[in-house]
Amino acid sequence: MRTVLITGGAGFIGSNAANILCENGYEVTALDSLVLGRRNYLKPQVRFIEGNVENPADLDKVGPVDYIIHLAASSSAPMFMDQLPEAFRNNVMGHVHVLEYARRHGVKKLLFASTSSIYGNNPVPLHEEQPVTPPNFYAVSKHCQEELSQVFSATYGLETIAFRFMSVYGRHEEHKGRFANLVSQFLWGMEQGRSPVIYGDGSQTRDFTNVADLIQAFRLALETDRRFGFAVLNVGTAHCINMVDLVALLNDAMGTSIQPEFIVNPIATGYVQQQLADLTRIEQALGYQPQVTLEQGVRDILEYRRVNPVAPAGMSY
Repeated sequence: MRTVLITGGAGFIGSNAANILCENGYEVTALDSLVLGRRNYLKPQVRFIEGNVENPADLDKVGPVDYIIHLAASSSAPMFMDQLPEAFRNNVMGHVHVLEYARRHGVKKLLFASTSSIYGNNPVPLHEEQPVTPPNFYAVSKHCQEELSQVFSATYGLETIAFRFMSVYGRHEEHKGRFANLVSQFLWGMEQGRSPVIYGDGSQTRDFTNVADLIQAFRLALETDRRFGFAVLNVGTAHCINMVDLVALLNDAMGTSIQPEFIVNPIATGYVQQQLADLTRIEQALGYQPQVTLEQGVRDILEYRRVNPVAPAGMSY
């Protein structure tokens, strides 16, 4: 049986990945500090260890594994505005400790979460060959993880793939509160009859990617025999939607007619206006094809929340 460690394994993406991989024959260990994770998200078959990637002893509790999916991180730009030194330590030094753990234990392959935020306001569609100038501290930390991994892979031969996520949404975001994806935050607010708050005129676009498609990319990367050394791959849908149309889509799915509230964009610098993935490289490398439309993903969240009506920890508006 293939063994995999998922750091941040009780968080939003991590718990979804742990449960799906477990269902598909993997022996999964989830390591999570539970700062932004919930153990109850995990299926009973998932081995859970409470720990922090900044502590090598916590990583060594896991023991040897075949693969790592490294998701433990300060995962949004606002987290860096609140606690800059702590967020950088978590993302950069935590990443170094995961790389070293992988080397100590002879891990076959490491996958990790990078971000499309690295592209800033590059022309769309965004492709991996574009030169990048990260626009905020979060993107800088992720770019640093990529650079570290490339050198580490070349030095020690660790097979490593950095996935530049687009805007990922799905089940199990309630604990993230104001750090959750806009799809989830708008949906939660509209459930309460509240108007979604849109920055500017709402023309900004996002490539909203369901977490199930992200996990599809993970599985393809884990199961391929192709060798990369080090690679950077976009994960998205190659489709985008603006904020006005997103609210209309949510209204249609929920049977409501709630109008958005437009405000002046409070983010003075580094705000990403357009997001759209070029998927050529990941299609050629792994055979990845997105499967979940935004309409399907929204319906899935609504159906899940009808059975599991968890209150969000908070919202950004």
